[in-house]
Amino acid sequence: MTTLDQPPRTNTRIPFPTVDEIARHCHQSAEPETVHIEVHLPGPVNAERLRTAFTEALHHHPRILMREAPGPWYRRRYEWELTNSPDLDVVTFPPPTKDALKQARTRSLTHTPPLTASPPIRLEAIELPHGTALILTVNHTALDGPACLRILATAAERYGGKENTPAAPPTRPPDTPEPPTDTPSVWTPPARVAPGTPTPTPGGNGLLLTELPVPHRPKGSPYTVNDQLMVTTALMIAHWNREHGAHPRPMRITMPVDDRPRGTDMPIGNGTRLVEVTFAPSELTTTPAHPMAELLHRTATRTRTLKALPRPQLGHGATLLTAPVVPVAWRATLTRGLRRAAAPWTSTTLLSNIGRIPYTLDFGAPAGRAHAVWFSAPARMPRGLTVTTASTAGKLHVALRWSRTLLGPGDGAHLRDLFEHYLHATEQTEEHPK
Repeated sequence: MTTLDQPPRTNTRIPFPTVDEIARHCHQSAEPETVHIEVHLPGPVNAERLRTAFTEALHHHPRILMREAPGPWYRRRYEWELTNSPDLDVVTFPPPTKDALKQARTRSLTHTPPLTASPPIRLEAIELPHGTALILTVNHTALDGPACLRILATAAERYGGKENTPAAPPTRPPDTPEPPTDTPSVWTPPARVAPGTPTPTPGGNGLLLTELPVPHRPKGSPYTVNDQLMVTTALMIAHWNREHGAHPRPMRITMPVDDRPRGTDMPIGNGTRLVEVTFAPSELTTTPAHPMAELLHRTATRTRTLKALPRPQLGHGATLLTAPVVPVAWRATLTRGLRRAAAPWTSTTLLSNIGRIPYTLDFGAPAGRAHAVWFSAPARMPRGLTVTTASTAGKLHVALRWSRTLLGPGDGAHLRDLFEHYLHATEQTEEHPK
């Protein structure tokens, strides 16, 4: 990348929010915290038009034009420094070799856009035999997937001249907290994903992308597709752990909740809050005595309650850890120590369901409209596995991402097969229990 000519920068500085600071403290070069977004278009793109459109999108959402501001060791906060323009040319066009797409995916998992250059993202356009793949790599310390998808939707609108107004979200009755059902104590260490056959040279993340039908659910069902995906993920890991002789333990699955609007006024940054859905070992064996419908209903009750309850993004503990009462370097040391100590209580896995992509992502002729969009979230140990889903053009796009110190490519393929099996099983429900 080459440095661009820059006008005088603004002096505006923004303190790191809680999520950004915790991520900054816990950075590890061995397992980078990147968000990978992959968009497939049916036709070719023009390099200069795409570069211009993406740059215009960055200026339209100026909160993304930021870098970490330098400061003395005794400062009490990290700060973002807003810039008037990108420091770097963030759009690149790798040579269209046979392995170009594979190599771009690998870079997305292993090479983090630096926080010291604005903006902390990278877009690669890969020429395919039948279309184009756009690989957007995001430094998760600064931004999350939905925010960067908003940037890409604006770029599509500027490139193709077609409106990318987000579709209205599904209409559902307002959620009201319900009394919690019997769930394991949060003080019980949850199940871990059993080790498989790691790669000979562990380190970093592996990735598998697949496309499946969006699961059917009966009309009027009290559960959502997100609940089906939650149950599918829990059953997949329970099956995997049984196969590998792991002792049954309660399972906790972290679920991001995003309440932001999807229009051009969408706040840019890390805007999701994390909640944890818990399952007892006995719940994850579907039999005539424990039918799938009951598990889906219990899961729906739990997710509705968790979504409705107000809660800081990472919980009250993280808010206390980031209070600027001592130098940020001291808080960093404390945070890393607490993270290591709390590893046994870290949730089993993370399921991030983006849901139906709200934008058309139509780049106009000849590039066309996106027919596949994948996201993948970081899979650092001790979780070691994340599942990220999104639906586009009537298809469910699933990304399994894993730590290469825990699993290998063959393990990822087997988990994909288990996911597909149990996703189909969530469609085979009897009459709703009363």
